[in-house]
Amino acid sequence: MGENVASANMENSNFVPFETFAFFDGSKSIAGEFLSGLNQMWEVFPLLAQKIAEWQKTLDRSEYTEVREGVFVHKTATVAPTAYLGAPCIIGAGTEVRHCAFIRGAALVGRDCVVGNSVELKNCILFDGVQVPHYNYVGDSVLGYRAHMGAGSITSNIKSDRTNVTVKCGDRRIQTNLRKFGALIGDFAEIGCNCVLNPGTIVGAHTSVYPLLSLRGFYPQNCIVKSAETVVPKH
Repeated sequence: MGENVASANMENSNFVPFETFAFFDGSKSIAGEFLSGLNQMWEVFPLLAQKIAEWQKTLDRSEYTEVREGVFVHKTATVAPTAYLGAPCIIGAGTEVRHCAFIRGAALVGRDCVVGNSVELKNCILFDGVQVPHYNYVGDSVLGYRAHMGAGSITSNIKSDRTNVTVKCGDRRIQTNLRKFGALIGDFAEIGCNCVLNPGTIVGAHTSVYPLLSLRGFYPQNCIVKSAETVVPKH
């Protein structure tokens, strides 16, 4: 019978307190150094548009083209003519933005990412190698290195009652003081098709989530999430 690792005692060696965010490799995003200096990573969301504008000033103009004001695309990236890129936005080297993608703005997309058909991004950071390839919504979220979201999976970034988002971690509830906060998804995490990550969801590195789940709260690294209640360690 599977252990519910998410509710395990913090002294359990399989449990990594989410405050450390040890499951993000900061070298895989130009935002890494800034994120590592935050008390909690979700503090980036109210600041993200401003920070992207600052990071744009550091870009090598021989490698990036400002396709419109506040929108910088690496010369090796591919952007479909039907895609929309809103400002401020950075699209990294080798990234593919496919047909009808809608990037509303305040989006930092790293190297070698896939932003697929009809995908919507808003106020988010995609580390290098992230794939959101089919019908995904990513809002007020951070996706770690080579994280992958299956077709139709989304981050829900606002509660139905419009109150501030809290992060559930076992018996704890952490106040974020944010009305909008989707998810933090660790490096190499796999989110199954048609999943909903409800506001304030955190998924650890190398964790795999079964399809069709509705999740909220903290799920540690190196686990398999079979249901909201059943989380087992990977072997």
